[in-house]
Amino acid sequence: MKHPFHTYRSLFPILSGHVHLAACSGSALALPVAKAVDEYQNGLLTAGADWKAHLDKMDEAKEKFARLIGAEKEEIAVLPSVSDAVAAVAASLPQPPHRRQIAFTDIDFPAVGQIWLAQDRFKDHLIIIQSEDGMIDLEQYEKDVTDQTLLTCVPHAGYRNGFKQDVKQIAEIVHQKGSLLFVDAYQTAGHIPIHVKDMDIDILAAGTRKYMLGIPGTAFLYMKRELCGQFEPKTAGWFGRNKPFALDSCFAEGAKRFESGTPSFISIYAADAALRLLLEAEPGRIEHYLRELAAFSLQYGAEKGLKIIGPETVHNRTSLISVYAEEAGRMEALLREKHIIVSARNNVIRIAPHFYNTKEEIGFVMDEMAALFG
Repeated sequence: MKHPFHTYRSLFPILSGHVHLAACSGSALALPVAKAVDEYQNGLLTAGADWKAHLDKMDEAKEKFARLIGAEKEEIAVLPSVSDAVAAVAASLPQPPHRRQIAFTDIDFPAVGQIWLAQDRFKDHLIIIQSEDGMIDLEQYEKDVTDQTLLTCVPHAGYRNGFKQDVKQIAEIVHQKGSLLFVDAYQTAGHIPIHVKDMDIDILAAGTRKYMLGIPGTAFLYMKRELCGQFEPKTAGWFGRNKPFALDSCFAEGAKRFESGTPSFISIYAADAALRLLLEAEPGRIEHYLRELAAFSLQYGAEKGLKIIGPETVHNRTSLISVYAEEAGRMEALLREKHIIVSARNNVIRIAPHFYNTKEEIGFVMDEMAALFG
C-alpha cells in the first residue's frame, strides 16, 4: 500500500525509534506542534506575557476547529477538557417542566455518566442506553429516547472498540422525540470528517490530545448558535462575559459564555499548530487512508489468530482495532519495552493508527502481539 502521507512522517520524531499506535489515547507529537509550544515558552522567557498575542492565538485556534467541524467561530468555546465541557452543559442545561430525562450510553467514556450522576436534579431521571457487544442499533435509540428526554449524549465512536455511530441518523431519531443531541467526538475529530450542520448536532465536544495531535489542557465545545442564549453557565468566569471587568456584565454571545478563567495558553498554541497540520492533510484524505489500514488490520489480525473486539468490517468502525488480552496492562508494558506504544483498556489492547502510520507497522505490532499471546 502506497503511503499517501509519507512526507509527514518526518514531522514525528518518535517514529524513528518507536512504533506509535496509540492515537486513541495520545497522538505522537509533531515538530510544528512542539515548535508552537516553544514559541509560547520562549516568548515568556524573552519578552514576558503578550496578552494580545495569546488571545489572538486562541481566536485562531477556535477558527480552525470551527473549520474542522463545519461550524462558525462564535459557536466554539475553549475549555480545559471534554469532562469540563460536559459538566458545564450539565450544570446549565435549561429544564422545561415536562422534560427531566437525560439519556447516555454504556459505550460513552465513563466520565460522561459520572458527571450526570453528580447532577442532583437529573440523577434520578437517567436512562442508560445499552449496547450489545459494544455496539448500539438505531432501533435502541428509538426505544429508549422518549418524549420525556431532554438531552441524549452519544459518542461518535466508542473509545474501547472503535464502533462508529451514524450520528446523522441518531440526530433524526432524538430530534423527533424533542431531545437535544450532545456528541462526544474525542475519538473521531481529526481523522474522520465531521460537519455539525449536515449531521444536525446540537452540542459537540472534542479534546486535542488524541487524533487532533495536540497536548492536554485544551478542548473545544460547539453549541448551535440558536441554543447558546438558552444556557446560563453556573461555572461563570470573566472570559465568558461580554464585559470581563464589570461585575454586572452579561454572558458573552455565542458559545464563549461557557469559558471561565484564563485558559492554558501553551496548549492552545499547540492546538492551533496541530489543527493547521490536520487541515492541510485534509480529514477526508486521512479517513480514506485509515479505512485501508483498518481493513488490513482486520484481515491480518484474523490471520494471526488475534481476537478482535468490535465491528467486523470497516463499514461502522474507525481504524481503532481492539485486541482481547486477559492481562492487557501487562502486555502494554511488555510491548513498550520493545518500543511499541499501544493503549490498554480493561481487557483489550487498542491499536490506534493515525495518518503518519503504515501498514507495515501494524503488521509488525500484530506479529509481536501474537508471539506474546502464544
